[in-house]
Amino acid sequence: MAQEEVHISSLVVHVKPEYLDVVKAQILELPNTEIHGESEEGKIIVVLETANQGYVTDTIDKINNLEHVLITFLVYHQIEHFDSQSEDDS
Repeated sequence: MAQEEVHISSLVVHVKPEYLDVVKAQILELPNTEIHGESEEGKIIVVLETANQGYVTDTIDKINNLEHVLITFLVYHQIEHFDSQSEDDS
């Protein structure tokens, strides 16, 4: 039985506060991203749920390359394994 995995990660993105809304909109345009919090100081909490670790690092790079982003860092990463065959198929 094949096992699949899902990667759940959270990031903190620090942006120039005056561009908070602009950067949030750009982050939400990226697939598999959700914003779960923000602060007036320009910090954004982003959650990713992806099929592989490569996507996590690619997304961090994409966010870091957005204009007005000061830094992006990974604060949590968990890998969940599950069977690709559901119980209904057995």
